[in-house]
Amino acid sequence: MNFCYLVRRNAITSDTLHEIENTLAQFHHYRDIFIQTGVRIDISLPRQHALKHYPRAICQFGSPNGLCSSMTESKHIKAVKEPWRRSSRYKALLQMLRTNARLDKMSFARRTFTERGMMSGSTTSYTAMLLRGEQPAVPVEANLEDDSNDMGPTSGPKVLSSVQLACTPSKLLIFFPPPTY
Repeated sequence: MNFCYLVRRNAITSDTLHEIENTLAQFHHYRDIFIQTGVRIDISLPRQHALKHYPRAICQFGSPNGLCSSMTESKHIKAVKEPWRRSSRYKALLQMLRTNARLDKMSFARRTFTERGMMSGSTTSYTAMLLRGEQPAVPVEANLEDDSNDMGPTSGPKVLSSVQLACTPSKLLIFFPPPTY
């Protein structure tokens, strides 16, 4: 706990840096009690390993000002662990990169559609509006765009949903009818 409090300071002096190194050495000395009592077989956790790099990083980059390693953990989960679980484990890196690229594209499309007013309402509300005899309103921003190749906005359902990839890949089964002679 002392290490955490020392590292979170806004200003770290050379005395504080020595105190951080001493506290870290104490931690590594006393954590062996968990191995000796049989609570753990070994202690080799990534976050604990990262602690020994803090003093050098503080000298190079300054005080981390309360930086929390769980922020990078959540990014790691989204970028690595979830795509790994979705992969077939065969050439997983390629599948993971493809998954991340597709998720980024879907996120960008969602933001773009939302900015253009295309994500308001739902297909049910659109259908109800048509059944009442009302015409769909085109967003004002869409009318301002002048593109010679664009035929203009089309009326159609505006969905209030999201698309997410399946957790596991599935094989596409195509059935062909038997030939007729």
